This record gives sequence, C-alpha cells and structure tokens, in this order.
Amino acid sequence: MVLLEFSMSPFGRGESLSPYVARSLDIIDKSGLPYQLTPMGTILEGEWDEVMKVVSDCFAVMKSDCDRISAQIKIDYRAGPGGRMKAKIDAIEDKLGRKLTT
Repeated sequence: MVLLEFSMSPFGRGESLSPYVARSLDIIDKSGLPYQLTPMGTILEGEWDEVMKVVSDCFAVMKSDCDRISAQIKIDYRAGPGGRMKAKIDAIEDKLGRKLTT
C-alpha cells in the first residue's frame, strides 16, 4: 500500500492559486481513494497505479492552461493492508496516551 503526499501548483498565476488547487481536489475527491487535505498538500492512500494515476490526472488538467508547474511528491510504500493514514496517527496517540489536534 502506498501513502503519497503531493502538492502541485503553477508558476506565474499570481498569489492566489486556489482555483488551480480546487481543480486538482475535484479529481482527488472523485477518485474514490482515501485522502487527507492539508494546508501544504494532499495525502493519498492506495495502490501504486491508483495514486500515480491521480497525480497524472491532476498534472494533465493543470498542464492544459499552465506553461510551468511545480510539483513535490513523497512516497511511502509498505506491503500490507490499507488504513495506514489513520493507523500512523493512532500509533503516536497511543504512545502519548492522548488524542492530538490534527
């Protein structure tokens, strides 16, 4: 199972990039994969081909009207079942003995 964190944004489109981010989030949400939106990016969980397809689809939409794009991608693969996004946080909270503000 893969956890993939990425952010993607165009250059030269001004200070507010939320219209471009919103288009990507529409693709992510419609993918059906578990995801977590953060202020600095999005985390996806799924099989390699599934998460990479979402990233590719987001790139294709952004490329349609943006001449330059910046993307950061981090990938963590671990054999086994899904649910790691939640399990990783649960493990830390268990060790601390309290819930974290996430």
